[in-house]
Amino acid sequence: MNASRYSFARTAAMTASAIAMIASNSAYAQEVEEITVTAQKVEENVQSVPIAITAVSADRLETTGTTSLEGITRIVPSVTFRKGTTSANSAIVMRGVGTITFSVAAEPSVSTVVDGIVLSRSGQAFMDLVDAERLEVLRGPQGTLFGKNASAGLVNIVSKGGSDTLEAEGKAEWYEGDEYRLRASVAGPLGTDWSGRLTGFYGSYDGNITNINGGRNRKVNGYEHWGTRGIVDYRGEVAQLRFIADYFRADDDCCADVTGASRGAVLDAELGLPSGVALGEDQRFVNHNLVTRTRDKQWSLTASGDFELSDSHTLSVVAGYRNWQNEEIREGDFLPRAIVGTPELHDNGVVKTQQFSVEARIASDQALPFFYQFGGFVWHSDNKQDFTRRDITCARSTLPVDPRTGGTPCNVNDTVNTIFPTATSNSDVNSTNYALFGQATYRLNDMFAVTGGLRYTWDELSYTHIRAPGVNAATGLPATGPGISGSPAGGTIASGGTGRNISSGSSSNGNLSGKAVLQFTPAEDLMLYGSYTRGYKGPAFNVFFNHTAPINSVPIDEETSDAFEIGLKSRFLDNKVQLNLAGFSVEYDGFQANNFVLLNGAVVTNLTNAGTVKSQGFEVDLTAVPVEGLTLRASAAYADAKVKRFNPNPLTNAPDARDGTRLPLAPKFTYTLGADYERSLGGVMLYLGTDYRHVSKQFSDLGESGPIDAYGQWNASLGFSDPEDQYRLTFHVRNISDESYILLNVSNAQRLQIPRDADRYFGVSLRAKM
Repeated sequence: MNASRYSFARTAAMTASAIAMIASNSAYAQEVEEITVTAQKVEENVQSVPIAITAVSADRLETTGTTSLEGITRIVPSVTFRKGTTSANSAIVMRGVGTITFSVAAEPSVSTVVDGIVLSRSGQAFMDLVDAERLEVLRGPQGTLFGKNASAGLVNIVSKGGSDTLEAEGKAEWYEGDEYRLRASVAGPLGTDWSGRLTGFYGSYDGNITNINGGRNRKVNGYEHWGTRGIVDYRGEVAQLRFIADYFRADDDCCADVTGASRGAVLDAELGLPSGVALGEDQRFVNHNLVTRTRDKQWSLTASGDFELSDSHTLSVVAGYRNWQNEEIREGDFLPRAIVGTPELHDNGVVKTQQFSVEARIASDQALPFFYQFGGFVWHSDNKQDFTRRDITCARSTLPVDPRTGGTPCNVNDTVNTIFPTATSNSDVNSTNYALFGQATYRLNDMFAVTGGLRYTWDELSYTHIRAPGVNAATGLPATGPGISGSPAGGTIASGGTGRNISSGSSSNGNLSGKAVLQFTPAEDLMLYGSYTRGYKGPAFNVFFNHTAPINSVPIDEETSDAFEIGLKSRFLDNKVQLNLAGFSVEYDGFQANNFVLLNGAVVTNLTNAGTVKSQGFEVDLTAVPVEGLTLRASAAYADAKVKRFNPNPLTNAPDARDGTRLPLAPKFTYTLGADYERSLGGVMLYLGTDYRHVSKQFSDLGESGPIDAYGQWNASLGFSDPEDQYRLTFHVRNISDESYILLNVSNAQRLQIPRDADRYFGVSLRAKM
């Protein structure tokens, strides 16, 4: 029996044993937890909302060890994660659909909303989850109420607020590999109707990959994070206010791509591969003379308020400013040095983003047969990127052949035979979005309700990109190299360009999107619904380092979607079992996708309207509380996400993705099984938790390239606390079966991304509160 089947069998056996207790103990069972969400901008029980939602409470986040959005893949089967070499290039994929791009003039198709503020860039979302009260994962287009960059789905993060009584909490965690996390918070009253919460956190980890360069054997793929967040709440008779300020820093030496397949005898020897044999997904060392790393700095201010206009109407306003800076230092050749025939490529880029948004809406009383909300939204984002690429290349060398590797190193002191191609680009992108929206529900009777919504969106997008042709850093003379173009940003005159070092453009677009829902509630704990949603994602430009007009100056048109969904939400057996089902079919037209092409031997990207893609499938979420203290969970997602009609772009020479091929990072079938159990043992409380997740085969890029094998992972925890749960000590084990897997496969396994939990590791956490 292989490790995956063994771990699944163990978890299945444990789950079956727990279910067997239902018959003898059901009389003592408690109910499945009810969770209130704001998936439709107003507070509702998640079971009454006609949308496919996974609501994750703060306790669930803690028991699963979910400290950032990357971890929600362990909880929500419909979600996968594209880990880039920097957070700016990472993305969330939902139901097989997501926007993967390096352009600073494109937005995600899975939106992230933090306390009512829509984040403009995917990278802003991958900060630590601090004092999250809950996460709401809304699957499928959510543009009617949440805007244009939610065409595939949305993650809504809601923070804990202040407290009417003084409370404090501290948590310390240690995991193998010298991983440490510390968090402390204090909350309490600040005066009549005022309360607050202040939280600080720190975390560090050495990494799971060893860089053997220079014999130093330094660990990489680690992180160092720290920050603070403050919240002030006001709860008056006619108004409720919230003010939030936070600051976040990250210094990650992530992510070093390992060489998982042979690059030839000489390069294998340069890398130090044993006997010239790469170990595939079991590879755990690199030999890089530049450590890939990313540095993030982010701070934000948010102000929101709910004002009672009358007994039946409430005005809600939320405004926010976010400032994000991301620096990328990237090893691009993945070797220890430049040798004859194999150049060195190193990158350094800085992205600076500022965004400001205001939303105001009026909502009527939801208890009435007819209730509605309408509002307006204004949003502006300014994105700047400075990017420099440096190459070292030589066709011959005055240095001798290295007898250890058979390679001839370039002599960096010989500026005759060795050249140093380099170029720098400066990009400035401005995006403005205006919207008017409204949604209304009419309850025809106790059983039937209809909902309709519309949103009119107006987008304005402009960019300026400056880049001169590549030059030799040693002489200043024209020179090209891997990933360094000899054409200016404005393009050559011969190719239809201006011959200048500047390219600029603008685009504007209006769109009317909306939704229609029919809701049927035959019983108090049973609801069925069917919906149609028209989704929208705004226009874009392919603004990246090698952007060259006129090819890349053509606007990338908007992406639209038509989504059909049917669902069932139910509770039965005295609310001891909760079963939710959803079936969906979504077709995206003008799908904005990245294609990979070669420029002087280096892989570069081109964002384009790839054509039409379709995702269809079903989702199942089951929660049961068969006996007191025991909670069982099972979730599954099947998503057949494929290219329906691919439109190759002859200008970019991008490869075709054949019709019928699967989308990248879109496993067909994913499921999770889990159980939590707590019981009093005299003066001690016992906590047991376990979960198993299986992911089927998927691909890294369009055209079904970069296959990623199926894998499964089993985690568990064991905790003890005093009866009041003021002090809790928990022991954790991740990847019990020690099953290795990869997140990304590039260039036929020559570059693999190996995550932290691809190896088994142990940890312990201590939490104290008052």
